[in-house]
Amino acid sequence: MTSIKNLFHINSPKEKVYKAISTIDGLSNWWTTQTTGEDKVDGIIQFRFGDFGGADMKVTDMKPNESISWECVGGPDDWIGTTFTFKLDENDGKTRVRFEQAGWKEANDYYASCAFSWGRYMESLRQYCQTGNGEAFGSEGYRK
Repeated sequence: MTSIKNLFHINSPKEKVYKAISTIDGLSNWWTTQTTGEDKVDGIIQFRFGDFGGADMKVTDMKPNESISWECVGGPDDWIGTTFTFKLDENDGKTRVRFEQAGWKEANDYYASCAFSWGRYMESLRQYCQTGNGEAFGSEGYRK
């Protein structure tokens, strides 16, 4: 099993970053505008990407302003059963974000494509938290 990991800093308070990763409104502004569901423990959040399909995430843990975890319960075969974790802490006056998508069965071409895309979406998260404008899939600013 392998993981995709990202570590980066956002020049915004942890509370703002946590809201961006833990609410339907926040997620819709940096990942995909087609986000629906229940943003609470045991809730299912649906992320859709137009004709590309999407994924359903079960919220498995929420620690306000510290972390959130999901398990993929619907979507691409390679994603089913993988877990997603965002951990936040303060570092040099910024919010440090540790992101991980764990449980990949193999590091195949789809894994490599997703690793690249996660980097892009993490930058969208940073821009959303710092400027109020992310580049979520489906938004005006989204780069195809």
